Amino acid sequence: MQPDNSYLIEKTGIKFPVIGFYDTPSTDGYEPVLEAQACVFAYFNQWKKGKAVVLSKKQFGCRGAGKWLCNVSTRSKEDFVRFLADEEGLKANHTLMEQWLDFEHPYQQTHDYLILSPLISEKYNYLKTVTFFVNPDQLSILSIGAQLYHSPGKPDPVIAPFGSGCMQLVSLFKNLDIAQAMIGATDMAMRKYLPSEILAFTVTKKMYEQLCGLDKTSYLEKRFFNDLKKARD
Repeated sequence: MQPDNSYLIEKTGIKFPVIGFYDTPSTDGYEPVLEAQACVFAYFNQWKKGKAVVLSKKQFGCRGAGKWLCNVSTRSKEDFVRFLADEEGLKANHTLMEQWLDFEHPYQQTHDYLILSPLISEKYNYLKTVTFFVNPDQLSILSIGAQLYHSPGKPDPVIAPFGSGCMQLVSLFKNLDIAQAMIGATDMAMRKYLPSEILAFTVTKKMYEQLCGLDKTSYLEKRFFNDLKKARD
C-alpha cells in the first residue's frame, strides 16, 4: 500500500509533483501517457499537468535513456567514450571515461514499459523509486529524514554519484531494496528543463516509506526546523 505523504509535503512545502518511476507490464491506468521523444526531463511541465511519459526498448527518447534505463546499445563504446570525454568534457581523459562506463551498469527492467508519472497509489507494486523536486532548504530537510535511522558502517543513506540525470532516477542505486536516497539533477545536459534553483531528491521505496513515516514527534516539529521556516517567512 502506498504510504500517505501529505504531512511530509505540507511540512516541506514542496510545490512540484512527486514523480514515481514504474517498471510495469502495461500503460493502462497511467493515462494520460506521452511516448518519450526526448530527454525525460523535457516532460517536467507535463508532469505538472498530471501526465506521464513512457519508455520502452523500442521508444526511449534520448540515447542516454536508451542505454541507462532500457539497456539498449545506442552507440559503440568507443564512440560513447569520445562523445562524453571529448565533446562534453565530462572526464579528464579517455581512460577515466572508459573506466566509469565499465563500472556502471544500466537498469535491468523486468516489464515492457518504464513510466515516469505523478504517483499513482494503485500502481505501488510496480514502483521502483520516487523523486522529489526540491530547493536547497527542502533538500536539507529531506536529507535529515534520510539520515534519521542510519548507523555507522551501513551503506550511505544519501549519495550523489556522477551520471546522467536519468541514471540518477534509478540506475545509480546499487541496491533498490535498501533505504537510500540520491541527490540528482546535477547533469548539466538536463538542467535546462528545470527551474534554476531546483534539484532532484530520488529515493528507493523503503526510503520513501521511511520519510512518509515522519510525524509530529520528529525533527519536523523541533527548533532547527522551526527556525529555518521562520527565516524564510
